[in-house]
Amino acid sequence: MAPPKYFTITQPQDYTAHVEINRAEKMNAFFEEMWLELGTIFTTLSTDPTIRVIILSGAGPKAFTTGLDVKAATQTLLPTTDDLDAARKATHLRRHITSFQDCISAIERCEKPVIAAMHGFALGLAVDIATAADIRLCAAETQFAVKEVDIGLAADIGTLSRLPKVVGSFGWVKEVALTARVFGAEEALRVGFVSGVFGDKEAVVKGALELAGVIAAKSPVAVLGTKEILNWSRDRRVEDGLRYTSVWNSAALQTADVSAALLSGIQKRKPTFEKL
Repeated sequence: MAPPKYFTITQPQDYTAHVEINRAEKMNAFFEEMWLELGTIFTTLSTDPTIRVIILSGAGPKAFTTGLDVKAATQTLLPTTDDLDAARKATHLRRHITSFQDCISAIERCEKPVIAAMHGFALGLAVDIATAADIRLCAAETQFAVKEVDIGLAADIGTLSRLPKVVGSFGWVKEVALTARVFGAEEALRVGFVSGVFGDKEAVVKGALELAGVIAAKSPVAVLGTKEILNWSRDRRVEDGLRYTSVWNSAALQTADVSAALLSGIQKRKPTFEKL
């Protein structure tokens, strides 16, 4: 993978990658090149054996991301010619939206758990990104909004599909999506959108690193399987999830990680696991 232009990637501790959105001068607002880079980054890290957990945050003091760079988006998302008929314009837009969705869904598809560490403004696309992550943390001053109705469209990159499943309340989701109102960290924690609130940006990144360290110390086979089974089971019946789990674990239980974890508990020592 070539070094990204709009993201920085570091490894601040063993088995943990920190991906930082790096367009602070524009409040980390996204345009096409950025979401294409994001998709590539998470697809690459997904199979990197030196990484077991990924933290995603935003550079600068003001924003995780303010979402879509509307000026740039109008130049790339909309057909630039009137020569196309309605069906061809629709096909052009559908392909573009699907590509955009796929880049953000790379976060959810990633084999490694992804922790979104948010601060400042987290608007529009920020919620799409956050709902694709596995765990969401935020600073106390974070301001969230599903802003798309304010720019004349329905959120189409994941929020309307994932947010109801994250918080379990269609009524609340409909209210914030239809009004585009801002909600803060306290409300986000109350409804279950985030699982932890920290004092400021520095504290939320530190909290994410601590959580990543706990997860990274577990068997990577077990962690991969847990994320895969949870995501697969989310949209299916319990019976189907149990069946999928039994098939998955019929292979995964053959790992040496099981005996290593059991022995470490008996011997009261920290287990170590091979790279995956």
